[in-house]
Amino acid sequence: MAVAVASCSSNEGASEGSLPIKSSRAVGATRGPHGERAIPTSALDLSPAEVAKVRSGHYTAALVWHEESDFTTAVTAGVRDVFDQLGIRLVAQTSANFDPAKQKSDLETVEAKKPSVLLSLPIDPVITASAYKAIAGQGTKVVLLSIVPQGMRPGRDYVDMITDDLFEMGKRAADALAAAVGDKGKVGYFFRDANSFVANQRDQAFLKTITANYPNVKVVARQGIADPNRSEELANAALTKNPDLDGVYVTFSEPPGEGVLAALHSTGNTKTKVVSLDLSEPMALDMAKGGPTFALIADRTYELGRAMATSAGYGLIGKRAPPFLVAPALTITKSNLVQGYRASLHRAPPASVTKALGQ
Repeated sequence: MAVAVASCSSNEGASEGSLPIKSSRAVGATRGPHGERAIPTSALDLSPAEVAKVRSGHYTAALVWHEESDFTTAVTAGVRDVFDQLGIRLVAQTSANFDPAKQKSDLETVEAKKPSVLLSLPIDPVITASAYKAIAGQGTKVVLLSIVPQGMRPGRDYVDMITDDLFEMGKRAADALAAAVGDKGKVGYFFRDANSFVANQRDQAFLKTITANYPNVKVVARQGIADPNRSEELANAALTKNPDLDGVYVTFSEPPGEGVLAALHSTGNTKTKVVSLDLSEPMALDMAKGGPTFALIADRTYELGRAMATSAGYGLIGKRAPPFLVAPALTITKSNLVQGYRASLHRAPPASVTKALGQ
């Protein structure tokens, strides 16, 4: 039995109705937290002999997550499937609800269990750093998702860090929004106004791509989102100042994209098209019903989990892993909404979405 992370098709050319989404030229690339070149998760592979070596160790693992959501459920499903193959037993799983102090406490509790491996997405790279360093210092192999705690280095303090192909996601969002407005028009740019390794790279990739590749699409409104829970309020203000926008880009779907969508619905705006990042049931439902949501750009969330678990195997047998790996992205529109859910989250869409699609 060998373990590998499968590579999936990219869904180029996805379309919404009669509007094809074309792939424009790449004007940048995803880079790791220390400037590393991105390696695809499909490069990870454990041979049958290496799998047997992991299984013989009777290792244990802990998952310390940032939240409970469709995202973490799908990541965990990918992790568990590979752990079953590797014979790794899960001894703890926690969720901090985006509270760094709670996550730090969770890490300290997990540390006492002395797991062989820890898989986690740090909420705050500064506040939680000491707890991650402590658990790594006792010999636990650490695999990180999307964020690296301050002062930690790959190969020394953690096995590797895995995330989305961030530039590709932002680029796909630009290509989709350009298609939504017919390659010309006025658009708004709702970006994450905070220090976020993931959101900042995705936002900048969108802006660079739309500016460089679509000269007839003008970014005329820019709105930073520091507090995602104020997204609807901020969107109402921006849309009141710019009522003639043809489309808007939103940094991520839950809750900012949902807030922008609510603002559009509350004003009866049926003209402005929305492109956001990550799957969200309200936005997917709006898309299924033919509302303003034109496209959602998603990562292969289940694949992120498989890659993290495979990386854990690397760490346990002392096999050197690439320090920075990325999972592929996909563009989801109404025409491939069901397939998109399966490709990203490894499950069917919510019943509300399939009902709206007439399935």
